[in-house]
Amino acid sequence: MEVLKIATAGSVDDGKSTLIGRILYDTKSLTTDKLEAIEKTSKQKGYDYLDFSLATDGLVAEREQGITIDVAHIYFSTASKSYIIADTPGHVEYTRNMVTGASTSQAAIILIDARKGVIEQTNRHFFINNLLRIKDVIVAVNKMDLVDYSEEIYSGIKADFEELMSKRDYKEQNITFIPVSALKGDNVVNSSEKMPWFKGQTLLEHLELLDRKDIYNTGTPRFPVQYVIRPKTDEFHDFRGFAGKVYGGELSVGDEVVALPSQTKSKIKDIYFYDKKYQTASRRSSVTITLEDEINVSRGDMLVKVGDLPTIDKQFTATISWMDSQNLQPGNKYVVQHGVNKVLAKVASIHHKIHPDYSGIDDQASSLGMNDIAKVTFKLNKPIFFDLFKNHRTNGSFILIDTQSNNTVGAGFIN
Repeated sequence: MEVLKIATAGSVDDGKSTLIGRILYDTKSLTTDKLEAIEKTSKQKGYDYLDFSLATDGLVAEREQGITIDVAHIYFSTASKSYIIADTPGHVEYTRNMVTGASTSQAAIILIDARKGVIEQTNRHFFINNLLRIKDVIVAVNKMDLVDYSEEIYSGIKADFEELMSKRDYKEQNITFIPVSALKGDNVVNSSEKMPWFKGQTLLEHLELLDRKDIYNTGTPRFPVQYVIRPKTDEFHDFRGFAGKVYGGELSVGDEVVALPSQTKSKIKDIYFYDKKYQTASRRSSVTITLEDEINVSRGDMLVKVGDLPTIDKQFTATISWMDSQNLQPGNKYVVQHGVNKVLAKVASIHHKIHPDYSGIDDQASSLGMNDIAKVTFKLNKPIFFDLFKNHRTNGSFILIDTQSNNTVGAGFIN
C-alpha cells in the first residue's frame, strides 16, 4: 500500500493537533481506550466538545499548555493509502523541529487561523516548505466556524497567501486552499453543509487523490550501497550482492552503471527482493543488486547510471538549519553524514543568514545560533558524490554531527 508522509505547520492555537485528532476520529482510527480517555478528559475540563488535540499531544507539558512542543508522528490508514503525519510545533524557537518533521515529507498542511489570517509565522512555515521542496502544500484556513463560515474572509486570506507565493523560488509546488473547521469537522473528512460556496475537495479527499508523480520530485537514480551480501553457503558460494534503497528514479536489469568513487563500470545482472527476482527496481524500493563484473564495491559506495553522474567534490555550499545550543562558526569541524557516508568537514565560511519570514538576509553574520538558517560553505577531508537539493532531495541533503558529543547539530541542503 502507498505510504504518504505529511508535515503540518501552524502558529500557536491554529489547531494542528485538533485537525489531526479530527482526521483520526472521522476515519475511525482512534482505539476505544484512546477515545474514552479523550471523552473523559474533555468532560473533566468542562468542554462541551471533544478535545481532539489530546489524541496527538503526548507530552504532559503539551497537554497542560495546549501547545505542541515535540514532533509527533501519527499513523493511520484508509482503504487506499497509509499515512504518517508529522505534527510539528509552530513556535519560532522550534524552527529546527519544523525542519526535521518536514524534511522527509511529500506533502504539507499549513494551517491559518481564519480570525488572524496570514501572519509572520505563516511566512516562516511556507518558507520552510519552499526550502525543503515539498511539492504538494495544502493551505487549510481553520476555525471557519468562528467567523460564521464567511466566504469573504476566506477569499481575503487566500489572496494574501497568493501574494506570499510570489516570493518563493520553487515554482513547481501545487498549492491547494481548503476552508475547514477542525473542531466541528467541516471539510476535513466530510464535506461541509455550512460552506456551500466552496466547491473543492475535503482535506482527506485531496490527500486520497494525490498521485505519486505529483508529490515525488523526480531525479536521476541513485543507489547508495548499505551492505555487501556474501552468504558463503554451498548454494550461493559465489554470490555477491549489494543491498540498498533506490532513490530518485528506477534501475533495471541490463542498465550500465558506474560505481563511485572508483568510477568502474558494469551492468546490472539481477535485482532481488528477498528470494524473488525483478526486472526493474522502482524509486524508493529496497533491493539487492548483482553486477555482471567483479568490481570493487563497498558500503558507502554508490551505483549510478552511466552518463548521470553526480558532482564529486571535497567542497560544497549548502543552506543549513542549525539545531544546537553551541554556535556554528567558521573553522569549526563536524562530521557530515551524507547517506551512509561519514566525512570530516570544516566550516569554510558563512555567506549570510536567511530570515525565514521572507524579510531578507543578514550578510554580516559571523556565527549561527539555534534555529538559524544560513548559507554556508564546507571543505571536506575526502570527496563525496552529491546532487543539488533542488534536483535530488535525498542525495542533496545531509546532517551535521558534533565530533565531541556525537549529537546531530544541523541539517543541510546542498545548493
